[in-house]
Amino acid sequence: MSYLFPAKSITFDAALRDLATGSPKARALAAHALGDISDPSERRRAIEALITALEDDRMEVRAEACSSLGGLAEEPSRSLETGAPALITALGKRLADGSAAVRQNAAIALGTIRHPAGFAPLAEALADGPADLRFQAVTSLAEIDGPRAYEPTVAALGDSDPQVVGAAALALGGIGDARAVSSLAGKLDIGDPGARFDIAYALAELGDATGRAVLVGALLDEDRAWDAVMALGWLGGADDIVALARCMTARKTPIEASVLAAGTILALAPESAHEPAARALLVDALGNRKTHIRGIAVEQLGAAGGRWAIPPLDKLARSGRGDELREAIATAIRAIESRLSPDEPPSHRAASAVDLG
Repeated sequence: MSYLFPAKSITFDAALRDLATGSPKARALAAHALGDISDPSERRRAIEALITALEDDRMEVRAEACSSLGGLAEEPSRSLETGAPALITALGKRLADGSAAVRQNAAIALGTIRHPAGFAPLAEALADGPADLRFQAVTSLAEIDGPRAYEPTVAALGDSDPQVVGAAALALGGIGDARAVSSLAGKLDIGDPGARFDIAYALAELGDATGRAVLVGALLDEDRAWDAVMALGWLGGADDIVALARCMTARKTPIEASVLAAGTILALAPESAHEPAARALLVDALGNRKTHIRGIAVEQLGAAGGRWAIPPLDKLARSGRGDELREAIATAIRAIESRLSPDEPPSHRAASAVDLG
């Protein structure tokens, strides 16, 4: 996590100097800036300085150092092989830090690095650490070694903290081991709605529809609707298509999720009775006043649109509202054209390609 907004430009040497002798704010800023180093020769020096900064007396400096180390040392990186043990040891020590921000960032960094040596300290943190650390440790364990993490992650479904249970469920979904279905399904009656949704989401990721009702209910939840659409799309059954069609017009469903639902219907059930409404919603979304909504529509049309989608995409590209999306529109049109039959008459194709100038 970053405690400073936004970081001003700082040279590499200045960052090293500030990290060693600057004020607390300057040290934190320097630790954050060193995470963006790309030059191989400077990366080594940056990592050494950041490892030293893990002993800083200010928690914000230690937290930024952990975060930057995770980015700099991301595996695979042959240039860091000899320094990995010292880095893992230093980050592992920070899992016991008195600051929640520091220990969480240390756990995140170990997961980002994905070095096998990080597995043991994270497993210990999952077993004995505070709840905020257990929450992150279970995610990072799966990132390092999914198959090896399966057993401790299943065990974490019995954690007393519902957020840890939710994180464990999502990790199991990512690991992809179908053995987890029965354990996940057995936790669907958990009282915490966030954890219950995470369990249903993980089940869907594993191809199991036991949590469908939870996912359908979340289509009206501003914070979870997008993920619910994604999960129902993974299931892809007739009942899921009906639920997605309903959410396209539901007032409480965020527009982002409705647009995604329309694209999902086109991809999964292009011949269904819901296809015309999905098509109309996506074309209408190309004119939305918000750029990111137009961007989602462009992406969905590129993924599942037919010949009919090219004219409205081309129109958007030629308008002022398409300026920020020209490359995405060109990509979408190429994707659509690649799906057209090679025997289709040329007159059925787009009149002109999008000019990226």
